[in-house]
Amino acid sequence: MTIDRAVMMFAGFMVLVSLGLGFYASPWWYLLTIFVGVNLIQASVTGFCPSAMIFRKLGCPAGVAFK
Repeated sequence: MTIDRAVMMFAGFMVLVSLGLGFYASPWWYLLTIFVGVNLIQASVTGFCPSAMIFRKLGCPAGVAFK
């Protein structure tokens, strides 16, 4: 799995978890969904993604977007 796919899977997982927590626990968890969305937009513009750096350190091979 490349870094690109790992970042997309992690972001999707975090969105689903935050939606579930927002529905069942507290609406404040929806802020996590907003944070993930803003981070995805920021990463697409600047190319800087903290989760991509973590996946790189974990040994995922580079993809097209995050090298």
